[in-house]
Amino acid sequence: MEYTKMTREDLQKELDLCLKLYEEEKAKGLKLDLSRGKPSPAQLDLSNKVMDTLNSESVLKSLNGMDLRNYGGLDGIPEAKELFAEILDTQPENVFAGGNSSLTIEFDIIAHAMIDGLDGCEPWMNVKDRKWLCPAPGYDRHFNMTEHFGFELITVPMNNDGPDMDIVEELVANDPSIKGIWAVPKYQNPMGISFSDEVVRRFASMKTAAKDFRIFWDNAYVVHDLYADKQDMILEIISECEKAGYPDRVYEFTSTSKMAFPGSGIACVATSVDNMKDLKACWTYAMIGPDKVNQMRQVLFFKNKENVEKHMQVLANMLRPKFEKVLEVFDRDLDGLGIASYTRPLGGYFISFDAMEGCASKAVAMCKDAGVVFTNAGATFPYGKDPKDKNVRIAPSFATLEEIEKAASLFTLCVRIVSLKKLLA
Repeated sequence: MEYTKMTREDLQKELDLCLKLYEEEKAKGLKLDLSRGKPSPAQLDLSNKVMDTLNSESVLKSLNGMDLRNYGGLDGIPEAKELFAEILDTQPENVFAGGNSSLTIEFDIIAHAMIDGLDGCEPWMNVKDRKWLCPAPGYDRHFNMTEHFGFELITVPMNNDGPDMDIVEELVANDPSIKGIWAVPKYQNPMGISFSDEVVRRFASMKTAAKDFRIFWDNAYVVHDLYADKQDMILEIISECEKAGYPDRVYEFTSTSKMAFPGSGIACVATSVDNMKDLKACWTYAMIGPDKVNQMRQVLFFKNKENVEKHMQVLANMLRPKFEKVLEVFDRDLDGLGIASYTRPLGGYFISFDAMEGCASKAVAMCKDAGVVFTNAGATFPYGKDPKDKNVRIAPSFATLEEIEKAASLFTLCVRIVSLKKLLA
């Protein structure tokens, strides 16, 4: 029965029962962490053969004859550029293959724009009231990065097919101090939604007051489908920007971090030829070349997009039961109570959970007191502040099924308790 339809007496009885159960859970001394979307050790084991692809007897030259062990190759080896181009459905000349972290590349591009400027415009550091659009719920590390660079973060609400483009278009058309927007187009963190064709085309074609406005298109989950027969597809953004007459508008990022080893994968940025020239001209001062030996290891392991997809389906077979276990517990404990909603993603690494307004942070705190850590409520919003205090990001990937059952059950119990207290108050 919906809590909102229960009598005050019945609500109190339900609360008393839940509080008793909570004390029993606390007594178990749980120590579980579902706070970040890390691959589990079992997932990492599937990629151990990456380390076997090269040895002292291997040919250590790339297709263009470059010695992988030596200096050079600023934008990566041709084989890595071709692999990323195939994954992102773009051209190798649009790809800069770098080190293990797409976040580092994102940071370096913003730093370049801050110091040097883009498109002949003044450096962003000289724009005193500079702003950045942040679709939310979204990725906390994105928000923290632009906050670090002194941008005012403007929250844009998310719809089921992407950011509210009516709001985005109005803001960027009228304010030249808005310099960029974060976008995770496929299985977005944390909602798990994918951008519709209309949203992608509106991103590519919208009018902006700032000539140097940029979309930071973090396609982190481009091949992270949970189901072989149910997969979201998104339009390729670089070609859409070209068609719309704004070829330099977007930087697209991805990496092999959650395909193989997060600590030693390879990452890339894909963008227009002119943007690529600009980045290379800047980064030639910062480095002579990436870890080309590691790039070749990854290429020899994955080979091509078809093999990447086969590998990712093996990973999906490990991840899918974890997502389904969370949803099974949520359905079992919360269905029909009228106090929560949550996403059912077809891919990515997260489930987005909405409690009643004002309840998320209390529920997360109760879980922590009982030994189970979730991502801080509010982390999915700029400045770590959810104005409605309702959203929690659930990260099932690292835990075992048994741990997920325990953690999710405790979480739903805490959600019920704080909801009952809210209704009784």
